[in-house]
Amino acid sequence: MSLAEIQFQVLTDKDLEQVLELDQICFGGLWSLDSYKREIESPNSYLLIITVNTHSGTKVIGFGCFWAILEEAHITILAIHPDFQGQGLGSLLLENLLKEAVNRKLERATLEVGENNTKAINLYQKFGFKEAGRRKKYYKKTGEDALILWKSIRENT
Repeated sequence: MSLAEIQFQVLTDKDLEQVLELDQICFGGLWSLDSYKREIESPNSYLLIITVNTHSGTKVIGFGCFWAILEEAHITILAIHPDFQGQGLGSLLLENLLKEAVNRKLERATLEVGENNTKAINLYQKFGFKEAGRRKKYYKKTGEDALILWKSIRENT
């Protein structure tokens, strides 16, 4: 797969079913259909998907979302289909989310990540996110703590 084959676009109703499937694969069903519909309708939410054309049509292979809250981009979700991980798509997705946050004149980005999710932590650190705190037993299914990460996005992404 080359970069020319992938596309980034804002989530619309037509891709909801595929995003729900990918949510199930990556997170075990973190968000519901109604949750995604609210994200589409909210002016404070930006939900970006990555698609690739296949022989059977367009396939959603990744998605990410942030909420614009005051001057902050709160990154709420970031997922790449397991079959497409390790190809730099997570970096491209995060880069595009941060560019939109800058376009919206937001100043900082924040997120929570599982303390044992080393792949994600490494990605966020590559982009300059720094640990600012911890939420004890944040993930109810596992009891895992979440690291709270922050980054200034004013200067550059």
